[in-house]
Amino acid sequence: MGYRFSDLTDACQTDWRAYLEHDFVRALGAGSLDEGAFRHYLQQDYLFLVHFSRAYALAAYKSHTLAELRHAFEGLKTILDVELDLHVGYCREWGIGEDDLAALPEARATLAYTRYVLDTGSRGDLLDLHVALAPCLIGYGEIAAWLNAQPFTVRGAANPFEAWIAMYEGDAFQAAMHDERAWLDARLAEVTPERFARLATIFRDATRLEIDFWQMGLDRAD
Repeated sequence: MGYRFSDLTDACQTDWRAYLEHDFVRALGAGSLDEGAFRHYLQQDYLFLVHFSRAYALAAYKSHTLAELRHAFEGLKTILDVELDLHVGYCREWGIGEDDLAALPEARATLAYTRYVLDTGSRGDLLDLHVALAPCLIGYGEIAAWLNAQPFTVRGAANPFEAWIAMYEGDAFQAAMHDERAWLDARLAEVTPERFARLATIFRDATRLEIDFWQMGLDRAD
């Protein structure tokens, strides 16, 4: 029996839970997150998404079949037409214009994570790249679902971060997340134990960098 995406999360369960249930996420769900911390995160997340768009363009370059090329294109469209559009609009509501976002310096956590993904994709194959991307695309969808299940989560106008949760629980993002998970399941089913061990290391490292990204927002670190 082959591997599945759930085997990647099982292989680094402590880090995966620390990412999904980070103090930043908990405070965001409760509506108690410091607004300065959230603003810093929003700004850096814009830069993060720009580089992830580049990563999906790299996925298109790494594609060998028309189906893989279309999958990469859909991932790129999700970031450019759904996530980044929503993000820019959301930033505008917080008084952050697109010109301001474009002029921002990258925080070290942003540099570390985005360059890790691009380097992994450049050195490896298409599956390596998608595994490095997975904590972001699949993780954010799971975080929205996890927050909805928590008794401390505040929904509606009482939570200043309601739009963030709604963005990632929305149909467009959830559909992209499930599509990515199905793509990974199909390819992981064919890998050897040795190959899976290497992929699990990539996934664990990317998850740890996601944890650092949350902490960067919480600490307002540069």
